[in-house]
Amino acid sequence: MAQYLAPGVYVEELPPKARPIAGVGTSTAGFVGVVANNVTDSEGNPLATLATADTAYLVTSWEEFKNRFGDFQAGNTVLAHAVYGFFNNGGRTAFVMRVADLNNLATSLEKFEPIDEIAIVAVPGATTSVQQNAIVAHCKKLGDRFAVLDGQQAPADFTVANVKGGTANDQYAALYFPWLKVLDPATKTIVSMPPSGHVAGIYARVDGSRGVFKAPANEVVVGAADLDFKLTKNHQEILNPAGINVIRAFNGAITVYGGRTLGGDANGDMRYVSTRRFMSFLKESIDEGTQFIVFEPNSPALWQRIIRSVSDFLYNQWREGALFGETAKQAFFVKCDAELNPAAVREAGKVITEIGVAIVKPAEFVIFRIEQTTDS
Repeated sequence: MAQYLAPGVYVEELPPKARPIAGVGTSTAGFVGVVANNVTDSEGNPLATLATADTAYLVTSWEEFKNRFGDFQAGNTVLAHAVYGFFNNGGRTAFVMRVADLNNLATSLEKFEPIDEIAIVAVPGATTSVQQNAIVAHCKKLGDRFAVLDGQQAPADFTVANVKGGTANDQYAALYFPWLKVLDPATKTIVSMPPSGHVAGIYARVDGSRGVFKAPANEVVVGAADLDFKLTKNHQEILNPAGINVIRAFNGAITVYGGRTLGGDANGDMRYVSTRRFMSFLKESIDEGTQFIVFEPNSPALWQRIIRSVSDFLYNQWREGALFGETAKQAFFVKCDAELNPAAVREAGKVITEIGVAIVKPAEFVIFRIEQTTDS
């Protein structure tokens, strides 16, 4: 306590009893794509002098992408359309890395690991099981990012096996089908392009307008002129339970009409994209927001500070509609006490906090029950 020796007014700065937890970002994408060395910028400079292979570059607009990786041209078509679709659909920030080919994605994706901001990973046009399993393994390993995958471009039929290919089910990924038809400015023709870039932009758009807890579904794909295949409700009844998110045309609007993780029902409580991404958001936010407790005296006073910080954060999530319950008490709980932290735990240098949340699930099936009465 400060010592005061003369009369007067003194102002002290006291450390807060609880530190606010800020939600981490969820909308920054990481793109990997093939771009040939002979691609040039608007002044004819070769790409080799602008963007080193296997290096991630921060891009915050389509103009920045063009300056670094060139405008639409033969050597960068797929990646360019994906990144353009990302920004056109609401994306704001991305890290883009060009590679010679997609045969060694596991090694290439290691360059993304130190970039904490990345929350969505897409490799447009990577549809083999080896490629997609590498993308999913990267996201699962880090636990704070989510894979957006493309379905097969031209399956023999619309069965789960042929649309999905051999990629393993996983809650850290979602797969979208069919491919989109878009205008290619380079050739002035309509071409087929994988949907992952556009869908990643929709993720960012929904995160910004509603929140990561809102399913990125029933959203229009801006820039899509048509679809490679027009799927019906009957097709979707086969694909949806397996976690294949169908893109459909409704009254001329191309719409993402699925919000499930790859595997769907097989993923249990994590069968929804919004649930998996929101849980990752909570975990990362609380982890980063409670780093202040490291090396603090492990006492009941610290436990109360932890409870207050986490509770305030979860209360805000509940107020925004992310947690289910008429009251905050029904929506979440935070426990950090002597029962969880006995002497043996404290001696080991640990402090344990137990957190429970009731997450709002998407209203995937809307059922109307209409009761009619007849005059007797």
